[in-house]
Amino acid sequence: MASQRLATSIVPWTHHRSGTQSRSWYAGVDDGTGGILPPPAGRSVARVSQPTPDPLAVEIVRLDPDLPPPAYAHPGDAGADLVAAVDVRLEPGERALVPTGLALALPRGYVGLIHPRSGLAARHGVSIVNTPGTVDAGYRGEVKVLLVNLDPREPVELRRGDRVAQLVVQRVEQVRFVEVEVLPDSDRGVGGYGSTGGFADHPSEDRGDQ
Repeated sequence: MASQRLATSIVPWTHHRSGTQSRSWYAGVDDGTGGILPPPAGRSVARVSQPTPDPLAVEIVRLDPDLPPPAYAHPGDAGADLVAAVDVRLEPGERALVPTGLALALPRGYVGLIHPRSGLAARHGVSIVNTPGTVDAGYRGEVKVLLVNLDPREPVELRRGDRVAQLVVQRVEQVRFVEVEVLPDSDRGVGGYGSTGGFADHPSEDRGDQ
């Protein structure tokens, strides 16, 4: 049997300690083929723990204390649900600016993006006119959602407290724009709308394309 040797790589595993989840690594055993075996029973191994980073803290003010704060429906979700602060009825094709009863202070270097809820879109055709809406870090007013009913026939009624949108918080870079005479080459070049397929593959006779 080939002799076993200590692996040079580390194998992650997760454990719970003192009520907080952290990630640890142990030095496994190389089985000689590149696979990693767990350490033999009874042998002590060195562990290096790294606490899971705390979520980013975002200060909020509930302008309507009777409404719930933003919340994630499931662990790992990207968007936190926002609710309507008022009742609203949208006729087919109609739009309305709906308050959420929420104000927040995003840290510098972050942005809040307001996305439609897929359930409302699928069942009722409700979306957001300027999707995604943008909440800048310096904005301190009430977050409002510009909803639109895209269903061609049916109106939709939303009640106060209904979940109407999702807030996604992301890092964002503020860049320095540098004016140049010529842009560097790229594989795509100047190809714009439709240049990667679809209708661009079928020249329009109305435009006189050759």
